[in-house]
Amino acid sequence: MSGHSKWSTIKRKKGAADAKRGKLFTKIIKEIMVAARFGGGDINANPRLRTAVLAAKAENMPKDNIERAIKKGTGELEGVNYEELTYEGYGPGGVAMMLEVLTDNKNRTVADVRHVLSKYNGSLGEGGCVSWMFAKKGLISIDKSGVDEDRLIEVALDAGALDVKDTGKEFDVTTDPSNFEEVKKAINGVGFKSNYAEVTMVPQSTVRLTGKEAEQMLKIMESLEDSEDVQKVYGNFDIAEEEMERLSA
Repeated sequence: MSGHSKWSTIKRKKGAADAKRGKLFTKIIKEIMVAARFGGGDINANPRLRTAVLAAKAENMPKDNIERAIKKGTGELEGVNYEELTYEGYGPGGVAMMLEVLTDNKNRTVADVRHVLSKYNGSLGEGGCVSWMFAKKGLISIDKSGVDEDRLIEVALDAGALDVKDTGKEFDVTTDPSNFEEVKKAINGVGFKSNYAEVTMVPQSTVRLTGKEAEQMLKIMESLEDSEDVQKVYGNFDIAEEEMERLSA
């Protein structure tokens, strides 16, 4: 399981999502603007924009906010010109990390990222140092309780999923990014509710963290996601269920 998905699970237990709703809105608005700038304002012809708008609606973002962000992206309204960047580096225990950033001041952002990583026993690396460890895929995580595994596998694979794995308390469904929405719709359509569903960077392998390294890794994730410039954080780490319970208590 990707570190981002694992972190998503921990965030639910920590109850942190609502407290950071305003920053989440800011990040989604940035993504809508950039998606519209590069692919146009028509969600039917722009998959990236469609995904961003769906994310906004899932968070109950007002329609006016969404439309205004699209217009800023296409130039119909004046808006900030954000630059897309990807940073790579390492977390505690040798965890490989990738960060997707949208910023209007890359000097400020790289300084902030470097500070967070170094504070918690991580480091910023050169471009390409860890990206080979990840593949871009759709990931849908479904709580196992009350789920018929055979039915889930049938529905997911019929809709075009690549694989379905039992990760303990969840089933992870992976897809190509191109048919992620179709697979998610099919799964939700038969009543299977997803805990996490996103096009993400899935690691080829994971590093198991415990104790201080696990705590440091989660502090890095929390600090970076608290930054309005950092859109997404990926890490190839895993944390045992009992360790998660302790850290989220």
